Amino acid sequence: MPSPHETEPAPASAPASAHALAPVRDREALDPRGAKRDRSWPPAPEPLPYPVIDNHCHLDFSDGDEELGVRDHVERAAAAGVDAQITIGSDLEAVRWTAALLAAPDRPESLRGGVAVHPNEAALHARGTDHDGNALIGLDEAIAEVSTLLRGPGMIVVGETGLDWFRTSRGDERARAAQIESFRAHIALAKELDLPLQIHDRDAHRDVLEVLDADGAPERTVFHCFSGDAEFARECVDRGHYLSFAGTVTFKNADGLRGALAEVDLGRVMVETDAPFLTPVPYRGRPNSSYLIPLTMATIAEVTGTELEHACRAVRATTEEVYAWPEALAA
Repeated sequence: MPSPHETEPAPASAPASAHALAPVRDREALDPRGAKRDRSWPPAPEPLPYPVIDNHCHLDFSDGDEELGVRDHVERAAAAGVDAQITIGSDLEAVRWTAALLAAPDRPESLRGGVAVHPNEAALHARGTDHDGNALIGLDEAIAEVSTLLRGPGMIVVGETGLDWFRTSRGDERARAAQIESFRAHIALAKELDLPLQIHDRDAHRDVLEVLDADGAPERTVFHCFSGDAEFARECVDRGHYLSFAGTVTFKNADGLRGALAEVDLGRVMVETDAPFLTPVPYRGRPNSSYLIPLTMATIAEVTGTELEHACRAVRATTEEVYAWPEALAA
């Protein structure tokens, strides 16, 4: 996902109700160019024949002409055959929001989460200011807060972390060093806490593998919103990593991504939304939520040449293995 940032202090305590916790920001704040897009919610697709888990979404964002709360997202997802979600906080405001949501006494039973300093945020924290010149805490302090909150209730994954040479220039040595430093710190955290690691990899395939190889990847390493080609997919699974596919695999210009999926055994495949971003075809550009995963699962089944129910069962089994489900539901 794109990375916002924050300067507000951490909340003093968890909210009385998870469902009363307002989203941190609107998607439009990140990409004002999308203001003219269709903001209506897509219709619900046919429910899946077997339930799957959305292993990466961002419930801290709002989107759409009708604002949905946590309960709305969870209930719509369940009706579509997506009976669990992992919500990810990727900047400190979202990290704190996610921790508060998971600590709330009435959080949905099926909801779990993960937090990290997004690679683009790492560059800003190392610089000490955001894009508008507002002061930010240092990178070490930000990672220390993530480390503390990862030990709280409902946290089952470290992420998203990794490298991004699209929004942060690879040629900016200070920013590059900060991203690598942050990535390595999150790798160490995942191994210390025995948690899966979710990778953000944008235009940085070779460098991501280089860091993972050098430091030793956690046993359960997931390439969130996988964006590589077939060759890169083979390199990842040969190392024992997992690939998570989002709505991008349904895009008309994503032949290379579908080729990568075709190369991978379903035992290494998971599904996600990255909501509210990356809405699958035919609703690309409109608001996204976990209830639209059946559209992505249909493409996964088609590309891998499997019946939809079989694909759902396989993806579900892989997700349960990676995230220690259903044991994680007791967290």
